[in-house]
Amino acid sequence: MDKIAVVILNWNGVKLLEQFLPSVIQFSEGATIYVADNDSTDNSVEFVQQNFPTVKIVKNTSNYGFAKGYNDALKHIDAEIYALVNSDIEVTENWLKPILETFDSEKQTGIIQPKIRDFKNKEYFEYAGAAGGFIDKFGYPFCRGRLFETVEKDNRQYDDNCELFWASGACFFIRKHIFDELGGFDESFFAHQEEIDLCWRALNDGHIIKYNYQSLVYHVGGATLQQGNPKKTYLNFRNSLLMLVKNLPKRGLFWVIFLRMVLDGIAGIRFLTQGKFGHTFAILKAHFSFYCLSLKYLKKRKDFQIQQYYTVKSIVYLYYIKKLLVFKEIFNSNQNIKN
Repeated sequence: MDKIAVVILNWNGVKLLEQFLPSVIQFSEGATIYVADNDSTDNSVEFVQQNFPTVKIVKNTSNYGFAKGYNDALKHIDAEIYALVNSDIEVTENWLKPILETFDSEKQTGIIQPKIRDFKNKEYFEYAGAAGGFIDKFGYPFCRGRLFETVEKDNRQYDDNCELFWASGACFFIRKHIFDELGGFDESFFAHQEEIDLCWRALNDGHIIKYNYQSLVYHVGGATLQQGNPKKTYLNFRNSLLMLVKNLPKRGLFWVIFLRMVLDGIAGIRFLTQGKFGHTFAILKAHFSFYCLSLKYLKKRKDFQIQQYYTVKSIVYLYYIKKLLVFKEIFNSNQNIKN
């Protein structure tokens, strides 16, 4: 068994592999590197085989998206730790060392995320993960370094290795035995929010999720679906509701989901006033899909759910009504965040 496997999920991403795979190879000494290919129709596989012969290929039989794509590929990879890395990630020197040291010294830590900055604007955090993720009472995710549309410049304000609620799927480290015990990602999600769901289930099982600022990567973001794509809106809203059904504490389950759907409706109206009709339709579609799947997801609930899963009651209220636009305005001196 390898100590660590770096696994890059790919679908028709030959240009991204050409651009970013060299940094992964250069700076991942001691790791075995895999490209997990989701049945690409470009020449991704041939390109890797011809230009990077040390990289191993795992071929999936179809484009299964992020969740099932990784689940199927990881069945063929034997390593103590999986580093699940997007194909649009540029890694930096010694990015693996602090992560491995944390896993070795903190046996209860099961999942880790590095610091994620924006490849296109390298002094700033990147939208999908930044300095680690949390959720509010209604399941809306936010990050240290990114609240909704506000992305902060990295002035070392989050240079602390704190505990998180969720780690970004853009660069996601997890112990193999935990991934296996939890059954991997929820394949019905296809893509988006599946890492938050997996982290929530890990927390329910007593594992710790950490952020490690000493490991730095740069993420392009939106290489598969752009932030403004209605399909992304649909998956985010639908999957977030399904995740709540699975993982919320039993007490207040109905009312939290009901109020969340009201807030989703307000978001839909806001999109409508902005002329973003596709996004409004995407939210409606997400809600109808949720109705169809909710009973199935109620059966996925485990016997135990952590009671204090959220750090604020409503990030929507704090951001849009109180105009608190950065994380430290809400959590002065990191109150309520474990270090």
